[in-house]
Amino acid sequence: MAIQWYPGHMNAARKKAAETMENTDLVIEVVDARLPAASCNPMVDELRLFRQRPCLKILNKTDLADPAATAAWVAYFNAQEGVTAYAMTTKKPGDVARIPDLAKSLAPHRGVPTKPLRIMIMGIPNVGKSTLMNALLKKRVAKVGDEPAVTKMQQKLYLDKNTILVDTPGMLWPKIAIPSDGLMLAASHAIGSNALIEEEVAVFLAEELLKRYPDLLAARYGTKVDEVDAIGVVEGIAAKRGFRIKGGDYDFEKASHTLLLDYRSGILGRISLETPDTRAALLALHAAEMAEKAAKAAEIAAEKARNSARGKRGT
Repeated sequence: MAIQWYPGHMNAARKKAAETMENTDLVIEVVDARLPAASCNPMVDELRLFRQRPCLKILNKTDLADPAATAAWVAYFNAQEGVTAYAMTTKKPGDVARIPDLAKSLAPHRGVPTKPLRIMIMGIPNVGKSTLMNALLKKRVAKVGDEPAVTKMQQKLYLDKNTILVDTPGMLWPKIAIPSDGLMLAASHAIGSNALIEEEVAVFLAEELLKRYPDLLAARYGTKVDEVDAIGVVEGIAAKRGFRIKGGDYDFEKASHTLLLDYRSGILGRISLETPDTRAALLALHAAEMAEKAAKAAEIAAEKARNSARGKRGT
């Protein structure tokens, strides 16, 4: 299942962000700590690097992510030029309180009455940008909802008299190149429900959990992880919870929804769907697949050219 989701308002938001970037000193990009690379929007890097703006990359929702994986990701991002990584959760006021000082340290030439520090907060849908804005300003200024893409327009607010925040809508990008990225985003509720099939996303998630966190599946659902595949995990949830449809078959849809909710809420445990090592392996595999497709396309084109040449000689 190749998941794509790029509603019209996101394209408009991207154009507006490009305009605003010219008058921005620092980008705060909020990503999901459970999938930090998959939840990085490549358009954010494209826009900020064009204007040579530093980035404070916030790995949010650390209370839901595997601590060891999060530590590895912080080191990974800190090794990138112009990037400072900060792992946190908006549920802890102390974590939020550190952000203004971190931001000012990345743009020390700004943050005075004559030159206020201008910060643009960016990220994909449902990573907690609006919650972060509300926590920073200690009042409800941004609409928060359980569904992705609640924020539709930019808004400018003052953190203090010398610091300006620009909140942007959650943006994905026009084409998600790696299918598993789309599935990770869907599992983590960053994609609208109208663009996915929950049962397929749940099977993907179950497969990842069997590989990475079988003990959590066993603890939560009594799954015999050595005896089932991903579909069996979901069916096992249906059996344990008594989810049946008319006729007695398992209610696979309801069991799928339950697995996704347990993962998203953290009930299942602290889970990360990728690490820097697994990401590197995934990118290498994707590059090899793309190279193979390009080689096949070139071979087909060459064959067509040869056939065309033969036809011309024959006439």
